Amino acid sequence: MSDLVRRPAGGAPAPADGDNRYKAVQAKLRKLGAAMDDATLELEGLRRSMQANATRTEDVARDIENAGLDRRFVEVTNLVSVALGGAAVEVRRLCDTAQETADLTHQSRRTHSTLYGALDDIRSNRREKTPSPGFFDR
Repeated sequence: MSDLVRRPAGGAPAPADGDNRYKAVQAKLRKLGAAMDDATLELEGLRRSMQANATRTEDVARDIENAGLDRRFVEVTNLVSVALGGAAVEVRRLCDTAQETADLTHQSRRTHSTLYGALDDIRSNRREKTPSPGFFDR
């Protein structure tokens, strides 16, 4: 049996603010990737638990039937088992989506680093102030 765990009231792991500096974007992508990795693991645990509960419920339905109790209880217990199995399938889909999002986030972070890492090193190590991105677009 699993217990619900209270989450800190913070909302998004990496809030979308107006800070688009290289290091800030890298930090946001790192936080988002880690949060999605954690979500994937938690969803996989939930799926396993739901699948185990579905199997146990199916066994209980069989035991109820073998005990000769009212057929109505067997049917209701079987419906619960089917519902848990179906929910486990949907959690698996959600887990796959979370994993895909985590992978894409890590890939985006690497691509961002490849495209802008060297530029950030140059800009960060200059003593002279340089124009902000978009300065020449005005």
